[in-house]
Amino acid sequence: MSADAWLVVGLGNPGPDYAAHRHNVGQMALDVLAERIGAGFRLHKARAAVAEGRIAPGAAKIILAKPASFMNLSGGPVAALLKFYSLDASRLIVLHDELDLPFDTVRLKQGGGHGGHNGLRDISAAAGPDYTRVRIGIGRPPGRQDAADFVLKPFSSTERAALPNLLADAADATEDLVTLGLLDAQQKWHAPRA
Repeated sequence: MSADAWLVVGLGNPGPDYAAHRHNVGQMALDVLAERIGAGFRLHKARAAVAEGRIAPGAAKIILAKPASFMNLSGGPVAALLKFYSLDASRLIVLHDELDLPFDTVRLKQGGGHGGHNGLRDISAAAGPDYTRVRIGIGRPPGRQDAADFVLKPFSSTERAALPNLLADAADATEDLVTLGLLDAQQKWHAPRA
């Protein structure tokens, strides 16, 4: 595999029962990316659905992947895909839901802890923590609602109205990571927005 390839993983739980949940926002954003590059997902032996393409002619190749495992077991498929494509964790971008960011916010980060996110915990255990993350803000649960229950519920009607913009932002931020690099992409996405 060429050095200009990236493995871009969208986290979520498999099956239609989970598809609209907050925890699956990483896979939702990955669908936006797949549509942009005109690629369809196919099953891969690494227990994932994979789509391949380029953001633009001559741009880096991106391998989009949705682990077929439940979120908490994402590490095995991710490690297998890295091995299959001969990539290391520095070429891995993970799109995931983030409770610690307000809804409709996207932030970029490389390395660090998992912040209680079991999907990130499993990937870090399998591939090391030094990958890049597209953190897609879903906000904190209201009142005393348990965070684990909150992430496994669909977005509210108000959130659903704004969701296409959030997914487009997450896809744009991922493209910026690939084309601009982490620091320039962070400057763009972390600056106050008008």
